[in-house]
Amino acid sequence: MPIKAKYVHTNLTGRDWRRLMRFYCEVLGCVPKLPERDLSGKWLDDLTSLESAHLTGMHLNLPGFDRDGPTLEIFAYDKMTTGAKPVVNEPGFGHLAFLVSDVNEALQAVQSAGGSAVGQVSTTTVAGVGLLTVVYARDPEGNILELQHWS
Repeated sequence: MPIKAKYVHTNLTGRDWRRLMRFYCEVLGCVPKLPERDLSGKWLDDLTSLESAHLTGMHLNLPGFDRDGPTLEIFAYDKMTTGAKPVVNEPGFGHLAFLVSDVNEALQAVQSAGGSAVGQVSTTTVAGVGLLTVVYARDPEGNILELQHWS
């Protein structure tokens, strides 16, 4: 039997959390949920297994949800490591998906705000669901987004 649980947020760790916050607000309609976070202390060191961890950031309300819905949490640590850019077929979290009214228009907005396309806009019929128009894109820091429209 599963434990009782409620989904609360997804975290993105970025090099420039303020730039990512602006991107998700201006392009995809997220809304800042105060307060800004400025976190450190033994509890954070214990949680992260990092020494002298310090992070700043903010939660964003996601479009389509009220202010008590799940959030997108965007943080930056003072001490960051660098890794390879995420790819769609890598194990782990793959992408954040957003339902949009026009996939091509949304992709253009992502690109105009410093993001990029991963592939091309594609259309397929999903049996029992409908016609899907979809594209993978990247936010300004390379995180993968899925922009989708159903009809």
